[in-house]
Amino acid sequence: MTWDLDQLETLLTDQPNMVVTREENCLLIANSDGVDAWLAISGEQILVESLLFAKSEVNDLVALNEEILKTHMIFPLTTVGISQVAGEEYYTAFGSLSSQSKAESVVIELVSLFQNVEAFLDAYQVHLK
Repeated sequence: MTWDLDQLETLLTDQPNMVVTREENCLLIANSDGVDAWLAISGEQILVESLLFAKSEVNDLVALNEEILKTHMIFPLTTVGISQVAGEEYYTAFGSLSSQSKAESVVIELVSLFQNVEAFLDAYQVHLK
């Protein structure tokens, strides 16, 4: 089965501690800790992304980037990148999986992203103004 947004919305709405809102071609998912993530389908992939902090909030970009490159592998299923939102660049946490993944894999990816966002914010807090 290949997932579509309607099916994913139904799957995630049924998950405890998640609030799902449809926003055009994406789902905005919030957990009970106040972390938001965007989910979209792009071709054969399901993509989930959450904003961490703006680049403008970072004291030393080189030091932060080096720490991210040295530590990213300890955060399973999630990668850190930089995305532009409304003309400003943000560090983001993101993950992707096949649009044919099992329901449990989709939920695991999203739960892992939420956990990792909190861990990233804690780990990289020392680099923020």
